[in-house]
Amino acid sequence: MSIICRLCRQFRGVQILHPARGKIHLENRVIVVGAGPAGIMAAGQAALNGAEVVVVEKMARTLLKLGITGKGRCNITNVAEIPEFITHFGANGRFLRQAFHRFFSPELLEMLQQAGVTTTTERGGRVFPTSGKALQVVHALRRWAEKSGVEIKATTAVDALLMDASGITGVRCAGTDYAAAAVILATGGASYPATGSTGEGYRLAREVGHSIVEVRPALVPLLTASTGAAVHLNALTLRNVGVRLYVEGKKHSEAFGELTFIPKGVSGPVILTLSLAAVDALRAGSKVSLEIDLKPALDDKKLDARLLRDFAKRAHEPMHSILRGLLPRELVEVCLESTQVDSAQPGHSVSAQARKNLLHWLKHFTLDVSGHAPMDEAIVSAGGIDLREVNPRTMESNLVPGLYFAGEVLDLQADTGGYNLQAAFSTGWLAGTSAAAALQPQL
Repeated sequence: MSIICRLCRQFRGVQILHPARGKIHLENRVIVVGAGPAGIMAAGQAALNGAEVVVVEKMARTLLKLGITGKGRCNITNVAEIPEFITHFGANGRFLRQAFHRFFSPELLEMLQQAGVTTTTERGGRVFPTSGKALQVVHALRRWAEKSGVEIKATTAVDALLMDASGITGVRCAGTDYAAAAVILATGGASYPATGSTGEGYRLAREVGHSIVEVRPALVPLLTASTGAAVHLNALTLRNVGVRLYVEGKKHSEAFGELTFIPKGVSGPVILTLSLAAVDALRAGSKVSLEIDLKPALDDKKLDARLLRDFAKRAHEPMHSILRGLLPRELVEVCLESTQVDSAQPGHSVSAQARKNLLHWLKHFTLDVSGHAPMDEAIVSAGGIDLREVNPRTMESNLVPGLYFAGEVLDLQADTGGYNLQAAFSTGWLAGTSAAAALQPQL
């Protein structure tokens, strides 16, 4: 069966539209839907490779989400090598191998350097602009795209992708058809909807036959039970702690780093790293809990020795005072209540059983997870366009010739550390390069 016949069968019942091409030479036009990091990179790269490029963006400004990422500092990428980088995306990470081998962090940082953005590498290999200002990166990318010859149409929402039996033919915006030889869908995911990421890319892709892996929040705060210790710890930050995620009583995963208590739960890098697994378990109806190791540098034997020394050295001091040498003030009361140790009890009178209870609590401070924050509080969304329907060598659709994808609209998500932004830039670069290259024989 020919590809045209297969397409005709697949899109039976889908409205096939043929935009009038008029007198405009459209054989070389690429339309990019979305002006986020992936879209701007795709647009600039397509233009540099000879295509006439138009970006359509529904918001009034470009790169809105990039301007607030990393708490306004913009964690651009990470210096990890490709094999390690890929592991941060889980099972889907291998899809990015081709894109990363074509355009990766060294190329991105060189490009930004040429655009006037110097960078600094911080703990964990995270790369930030030296200025500490995300808007510097925003302005540099916007200038680069415009200098490359990209036309940006702001406040222009795409209602539908246009296609016929041979593939993509353009887009429809507010009743007006814009014809093109290729379209790159880079609308972002469904997180931070105020920046324009409202998930319409999933609808557009679904309408032309693509499958969408269930979309849900990732890198999102977790909510803990309404009663319990965490309720009283709002704004407390714990650094260098170990956190283990349990699903139905079995350890699922663990991470080490920083945790922050929020009014109804917990957040911070270590929680965000574990959050997608927690979200998926909760959605499956499983019981989920977090176990915090407050003293990960000490095994049980060493911690027990530390407690014995403290109780002997401060034998006549009350427990609430002794524990201040081990815990932040806010946690002392929680610890005493959980272990049922008398706050006024002097160190010399603590029983072996009470010491054992204290040791266990310090290594296994447990919080039951009751839910997760909503999508609009997630840093990224999980799910998206099924990767089996996309060519990883080009980012072109396997179903609709001339349609390409880039960025968070794909079923790709990683933990924090600059990984997600690099994926957006790399897939955008590859989509733009591939789309322009595919049009070259028609020039």
